[in-house]
Amino acid sequence: MDYRQLGRTDLNVSAICLGTMTWGEQNTQAEAFAQIERAKNAGINFIDTAEMYPVPPKAETYASTERYIGNWFKQRGDRADWILASKIAGPGNTIDYIRDKQLKHNRKHIVEAVDASLKRLQTDWIDLYQLHWPERSTNFFGQLGYTHKADEDFTPLEETLEALDEQVKAGKIRHIGLSNETPWGTMKFLALAESRGWPRAVSIQNPYNLLNRSFEVGLAEIAIREQCGLLAYSPLAFGFLSGKYEAGARPAKARLSLYSRFNRYFNPQSEAACIRYVALAREQGLDPAQMALAFVNQQPFVTSNIIGATTLEQLDSNIASADLKLSEEVLAAIDAIHKDHPSPAP
Repeated sequence: MDYRQLGRTDLNVSAICLGTMTWGEQNTQAEAFAQIERAKNAGINFIDTAEMYPVPPKAETYASTERYIGNWFKQRGDRADWILASKIAGPGNTIDYIRDKQLKHNRKHIVEAVDASLKRLQTDWIDLYQLHWPERSTNFFGQLGYTHKADEDFTPLEETLEALDEQVKAGKIRHIGLSNETPWGTMKFLALAESRGWPRAVSIQNPYNLLNRSFEVGLAEIAIREQCGLLAYSPLAFGFLSGKYEAGARPAKARLSLYSRFNRYFNPQSEAACIRYVALAREQGLDPAQMALAFVNQQPFVTSNIIGATTLEQLDSNIASADLKLSEEVLAAIDAIHKDHPSPAP
């Protein structure tokens, strides 16, 4: 397993990060424990969760994922072996059961969210605490275009960073990160941190895969030059790039079969691109999912690739992508497909 520096910190995280957002919805606690053990044995030291998980978010399963992880730490006593990342939720029309239903990234919400996560995770500290998505309206979660709302009321970024600084000084969190953030937001947070002496974002967790390479426009340069690397999520586009949805197939327990919220992947452009990527992998004697993951792993702006699985077989296959290096021939063929189908599923 390869290990990479997390931002400008003294932490080195595994190139593969264990994603957890199915735990409590598609996976039981016993299955989650089996995944953690398998990942640890493979050299993974980085685990990512969120107060909102599992997804799709529901009041009855809220924060189950953090509880599972906390139960693991209590049972195994290996908290110090892990670099643990979690996130505070932002506002959303469907999330009316967290705190006072008016989610903000202000001091009140940050204090309450951090304390609640620490309790569920049964730990005294979180290594990386991330803003799950911006409080302000901007282009994330499947949107490429930006519509400005001049009169929108959102917590000033200064207030957010100052509140996070208090949590770092209290020893509750070690470092901060962004998620689903834009180039403007990322640079604004970094500039404020530099000018005020507040915590500097060490990472940005955004979607990145063969069907969505929007991160390369603007954010890739920031990730490298500012040492605020990408923690890539959805590297398989919710399994679409594995080829299991070919020819209209809808496997019974697959995420895109179960949940309509991810239907953006089912569009003619995505399906056409996916057919070509899967065919390329097979022509080269590669597993389609491993090829897609290896592409993400090889990007110079990626710090860690967040993989999720519902079975140990999937997990093993995904972890094995860390040992696969794509040839220049394969990379050129991938770019040729991308030129014909540029980011069809943002």
